[in-house]
Amino acid sequence: DVFWSVDEPSAASAQGNLCLSDPYWYWDEAAVCCLRDIFSNHCAAVVNDFSSQQVVPRMAMAGQAAVSPSIVLDPFAKKNFVEPGKDATGRAFIHFDMQEFERRVNEFYTAQLAAGQDPLQPGYAPFCKHLFVPNFVPGLPDGALRITDENRGLLRSAYIARTDKELPVLTRWFAKAEVAGQVPEAKILDVILYSREQIRKENEAMAEDSNSDAPWGIVSVKPQSIDSEIPMEPITMMRNCLGTEHGGSGVALDKEAYALSVEFWAEHAQVK
Repeated sequence: DVFWSVDEPSAASAQGNLCLSDPYWYWDEAAVCCLRDIFSNHCAAVVNDFSSQQVVPRMAMAGQAAVSPSIVLDPFAKKNFVEPGKDATGRAFIHFDMQEFERRVNEFYTAQLAAGQDPLQPGYAPFCKHLFVPNFVPGLPDGALRITDENRGLLRSAYIARTDKELPVLTRWFAKAEVAGQVPEAKILDVILYSREQIRKENEAMAEDSNSDAPWGIVSVKPQSIDSEIPMEPITMMRNCLGTEHGGSGVALDKEAYALSVEFWAEHAQVK
């Protein structure tokens, strides 16, 4: 047998007439190939037509899958984007359409998977991943600058909370306008992802909802010049040790990772 039925066949099939387009018939691909060699030209044309009917729905399904992205911008990360027609305020520094940004990230992600590569790199916890994407945002500067004797006096500091539900922590940075010309354009975007499970966990603690079922949510975007992780700032590591009710993720502090973070950020500061 080269075909079988799992439900009631069509009237034509029930009367003994083979109906290749009958949706209740399921064909074995090897058998179809064999039939192509054996049948006459007329029958081969029918089989080829049937095979096309098999392929079209699969292609259509692939198109439908593309509609639902694997990665979406989390509301937390959307605050990094400057609204069209408005000046940059607060944490906003990316002048780029959010939907197009999301599309480009998913395009890169799916292309890497199609090439047989896993583009997601491990983060500081199992629910955190890094996706290093070639920078496609024109004019976006590197997010960190080395501290020198010449620019040390330009460092700013303040107690800052990223949201009104987080605890403020001491932060230092260079104002972008004051170090203009010293910061190169970023070559890489470190797109930081959290799993949907973790995002829901933190949303619940903050009485929020990200309104998405995508497997991964973008929680931060770091423009940089290398395609590997720049250490998280020490103060951010400490804040992550706090419970989700304070804006942390409840992950224990890794002393070795913390020491590497201190080593890097003792000589660098964010540019924003």
